[in-house]
Amino acid sequence: MAVYQDGNLRIRPVAEKDLPRLWELSVKEEAPEWKKWDAPYYEHKAVPFEKYAANKENLVDQDNFWAIEADGELIGTVSYYWEHKPSYWLEMGIVIYHPSYWSGGYGTRALTLWIDRLFETLPLVRVGFTTWSGNRRMIRVGEKLGFTMEARLRKCRLYNGVFYDSIRMGMLREEWEEVKSKRKG
Repeated sequence: MAVYQDGNLRIRPVAEKDLPRLWELSVKEEAPEWKKWDAPYYEHKAVPFEKYAANKENLVDQDNFWAIEADGELIGTVSYYWEHKPSYWLEMGIVIYHPSYWSGGYGTRALTLWIDRLFETLPLVRVGFTTWSGNRRMIRVGEKLGFTMEARLRKCRLYNGVFYDSIRMGMLREEWEEVKSKRKG
């Protein structure tokens, strides 16, 4: 099994034994805390475990959906989807489910490992992610990692009666190589 590790944090493919915990963290509740930050303008519904587990072929051992562990505990997931596969344009994402792991560097470290893996295993020229202006932590992670804000679509996300901007951030392979060399240096 492929594993990328940074000290007590690692990312790896989701295993079938992870499904009960992933379900508990992600879709057991109708209104989990993490959903307030991860695209809250999209509807979220609780899902019974049986229905969640029935989708295991899209969750277990997938190239585009991995688990994040800290000290052996499952705390989140990293993922990607193809925006336009013929031109190798993908968007990535991350969710750290439990608030006790927020603002502790786990997301930055997990995304660093994920970006390394994406550039090592796919013929990509660029990686990117989309968030919203209400998610300051995600924007900050992008800035810390050296991403460029490539687009700000103004007032196109409505949440709790307030309009927010949609934010697109990206990084080219050569920029990531430069960031990595500075980290090592």
